Amino acid sequence: MDSAEYERKIAFRFAAFDQDGNGYIDRADFNAAAARLLAEFGTTARCDKGQALYTGAEAFWQGMAGIADVDGDQRVTREEFVGGAVKRLRDNPERFAEIARPFLGAAIAVADNDDDGAASVPAVERALKVLGASEESAGLAARSLDTDHDGKIAEDEAVAAFAVYFTVIEPDS
Repeated sequence: MDSAEYERKIAFRFAAFDQDGNGYIDRADFNAAAARLLAEFGTTARCDKGQALYTGAEAFWQGMAGIADVDGDQRVTREEFVGGAVKRLRDNPERFAEIARPFLGAAIAVADNDDDGAASVPAVERALKVLGASEESAGLAARSLDTDHDGKIAEDEAVAAFAVYFTVIEPDS
């Protein structure tokens, strides 16, 4: 994969993180994502799952800021995101996935309605739509996350897919 193609892909990913569309990623974007997930699944912020999701969102934000917030202003611009992702994550996508693990695991737990450690494919599809994915993309992504085809998505499946999301270029539609 060439560098220009990778940078275009990463720039597209920026939009998924910039939840409010203000042109930068900050703590508020991660908190907004957590709040939307909790509301979608009828989970309170004060319960264990809600607290874990907010803690995971904060850890994810801190990890991203540590990688990409070059000027230290507690905001990651598109350029910082592209530069940080390309320079630091291209050769080690698992690192970014591990930064995301606490949030991804907590999000799976929020969507896990029977507390068996994994969320159903339809529940993950709902979560992805709440986070901004189109209906078509959310459905395709949720089904592809179920790598063992058991109808459930566990934390490890979500983390592994997250790493791939930052390194595999999808064909143009």
